[in-house]
Amino acid sequence: MILLPQRLEIGAIPDFPWVSPGQSLARLILEGCLKANMPLENGDVLVISQKVVSKAEGRYRNLNDVTVSAEARAVAEKTGKDPRLVALILEEASEIIAAAPDVLITRHRSGHIMANAGIDRSNIEGNEDTVLLLPEDADASAADLRATLEAETNTSLGIIIADSHGRPWRLGTTGVAIGVSGISALWDKRGDTDAFGRPLKVTQLALADMLASAACLVSGEGGEGRPVILIRGLRADASPQTSKNLLRPAEQDLFRSPP
Repeated sequence: MILLPQRLEIGAIPDFPWVSPGQSLARLILEGCLKANMPLENGDVLVISQKVVSKAEGRYRNLNDVTVSAEARAVAEKTGKDPRLVALILEEASEIIAAAPDVLITRHRSGHIMANAGIDRSNIEGNEDTVLLLPEDADASAADLRATLEAETNTSLGIIIADSHGRPWRLGTTGVAIGVSGISALWDKRGDTDAFGRPLKVTQLALADMLASAACLVSGEGGEGRPVILIRGLRADASPQTSKNLLRPAEQDLFRSPP
């Protein structure tokens, strides 16, 4: 069951350290909560930047180590992107959705549709040839973090791993959930009624995306250094859902399917 709160508290764990490969992200979160006197409570949701998860998991690649295929060179010529980067994008992607000058939209192996298979250079160590990939399995990363944190704090938590995505027909990016554990990713309200008793027939709320986007207002997108956000006040039972519950089935893709 999920009850909409009249108030949510959203705050960053302050002074979060720079994350290096092999570090325990759960331990860093626990130490940050202790230092800031922010003990975790039942029902808390932690929204964690994808970037620090990828860093802890050592998901770095050097473009000079990438083998460039003929397909990668062709896509690079069409998009104007570095052929080495395109080759790595193709490794991480299961499908190219759209390719145009300066644009390469892909379906990541996880099923999420995003630019450049989520590969990024911002806020990472190294030179311009160093890039960071998404976690190997963000849902599994979220589940592992949740298991460790719950065991250490004797609480029931929700974990969301968030990334920034653009949207068709809308300018600007917003936070989305690419990893979810312990909380409903998709809140299905079909069968409920509106204020006048009319049944809701199609209403499904992307709850994890909403929380990820709200957290981005605090975490920022630049050099703020706030990768872990605590959301308190949501009343929701634990759920087995993952980020996969947010993916629209291919047979419902009205924009690429024939009429």
